[in-house]
Amino acid sequence: MPPTPKPEFPWWLAAALVLALAAAVAIASSDLYAQVFATVTKGIGITIFVTAVAFALASALGLGIALMALSGSQWLRQIARFYVEIIRGVPILVLLFWIAFAGAPAFVAAWNALSAPLQSAGLMGELLVRDVSLLWRAVMALTIGYSAFISEVFRAGIQSVEKGQIEAAKALGLSRVQRFRLIVFPQAIRTILPPLGNDFVAMVKDSSLVSVLGVADITQMGKVYAAGSFRFFETYSIVAYIYLILTVGLSLTLRALEQRLRRQHQE
Repeated sequence: MPPTPKPEFPWWLAAALVLALAAAVAIASSDLYAQVFATVTKGIGITIFVTAVAFALASALGLGIALMALSGSQWLRQIARFYVEIIRGVPILVLLFWIAFAGAPAFVAAWNALSAPLQSAGLMGELLVRDVSLLWRAVMALTIGYSAFISEVFRAGIQSVEKGQIEAAKALGLSRVQRFRLIVFPQAIRTILPPLGNDFVAMVKDSSLVSVLGVADITQMGKVYAAGSFRFFETYSIVAYIYLILTVGLSLTLRALEQRLRRQHQE
């Protein structure tokens, strides 16, 4: 057996840390950069909220679409394929505009029209939906847009499990839910985790698109500050710096988790 090659020293990471340290020193030593940094970081909470909620919802919806695509019903498979192909064919920014300015108002109007007779009959109190905030419209758009991609990740991971193990589980009398929970998903997660992590990092970056709706995320706070101060170079340098810290940090964390799972599997 050939010897296992030694892992290369991550020079790229060392260079990135040096640049990050230099940027931190510049921020600490410059009143202008410190002011820009303090302003832009006010949007970190919104960025994290939008990403976390949209990714959780997209993962749940994507898993449901993947199970439909793998079901024994031809109709469910065709519906899942239709959803995936249509949603993946629309740019995220266009989908964001459509959900915000067409889909959400149409949903509110339809809900109010359907619930009005129930309200007049005394079966309901106030109308449950009067409006949908721009923040939640952005979350809905990212959820729908990413669910189509995530569903393909789940589908590929589930299909990677050997059919012989599933047949053995059937022979033992396990139900479909038990087979999925005890046999399929624990093995599929090792295949699913790396691309799912990539989608999560990509969503952190695509969450910047919600700024076009005026949602006060990192990018929007930078746009507002730059428009008022005309300090475009300093502002967008800080915005890029913060996004790099978030995305590179997440990538390293996910890579470490992936290696840990791989070592556990080998043991």
